[in-house]
Amino acid sequence: MNILVLNNTSDLYGGSRILSIVVSILAERKHRPIVILSENGPLTAELDKLGVEWRIIRLGILRRKYLSLSGILNRISVTSKAWKALNKVVDQEKIDLIYSNTTGVFIGAFLAKRRKIKHIWHVHEIIKKPAAFTRILGYLLGKYSDLVIVVSDAVKNHWKNHINGAPIERIYNGINTVPFEQKQGELKQELNIPKDALLILMIGRVNHWKGHHYFIDIAQLIHQQYKNVHFVLAGDAYPGNEHLVEKLENRINNLSFKQKVQYIGYREDIPNLLSSADLFVLPSTQPDPFPTVILEAMASSTCVAATAHGGALEMIDPHKTGIHIPFDDAVNAAHEIGLILNEVTLKHLGALGRDRIQQHFSLEAFKNNIIEAFETVNRK
Repeated sequence: MNILVLNNTSDLYGGSRILSIVVSILAERKHRPIVILSENGPLTAELDKLGVEWRIIRLGILRRKYLSLSGILNRISVTSKAWKALNKVVDQEKIDLIYSNTTGVFIGAFLAKRRKIKHIWHVHEIIKKPAAFTRILGYLLGKYSDLVIVVSDAVKNHWKNHINGAPIERIYNGINTVPFEQKQGELKQELNIPKDALLILMIGRVNHWKGHHYFIDIAQLIHQQYKNVHFVLAGDAYPGNEHLVEKLENRINNLSFKQKVQYIGYREDIPNLLSSADLFVLPSTQPDPFPTVILEAMASSTCVAATAHGGALEMIDPHKTGIHIPFDDAVNAAHEIGLILNEVTLKHLGALGRDRIQQHFSLEAFKNNIIEAFETVNRK
């Protein structure tokens, strides 16, 4: 199959990481994915490593910063140009199937319908507000897809009441665990953190719901009880949210224990960061559909504490392979973390977490399920 692949970003965070795995799987099985992105970025470098074709066509992705009259006019202009360019690719490359990764990409759905090409929409998001937008998006997912792939039962349960027509299939993400098998990271040395200190890490793009300030709330409470703990936050801002980084940095600089809290921005050496940490915390204040970084932490044998909603409820076996913490109660969250905040317990839970990823979220299972989904849609 010749498969047109559309993605909404060129970063290498969760959804884009999964896309890189999907296209590598397709290429391994002798299909030909052609990835379309709006701009260069870390993802294009990764695709080069994989030997996967990619092209730059601005897709008119709708972001918050475009929610104005001038912004909407801009998106209409960009989308019109993208429509012409994508039609040309469809003709020249004899495209058999279109794959849209994330709900941030709309144009592939309409293009597939117009050209009578099979369309798979891979949904990583739980979108609850505004409710009208959720209903509209659910309608589009159902009407303009031959298959909707969702990344967790949490995502499926959210969208199933809004989607009519298209089948919905839950396929858990899987990752290559090999890069995360290094035993000792170098982050403590880099940041001059004592070797015997416990390092609590958060990785996530800075936006209004990933929970960076909630992480700081929890850190303040933990620091009152445990003095030999350091906190590190990694991740840059979503486009249009750069001002939130400045706000976060200002808050950190005003902490009484700011010497133990460091924001290090965008990093590509995720295996190094995770293997350096004693505990990884995912403090999302809204449901995170199926956060890939939890799988990466588990693969690194790093214990995970994640807020108790979204995909984390399916990924972590509580008090066996990690813990769930409240998403709206920093006092209880800090208390739950404190109960496991010793080296022996953290290492034990981390090791069991690694066993769990092999049993339930293996790359091999993901490969088989993805290929079966694509080839079944193509046969219809």
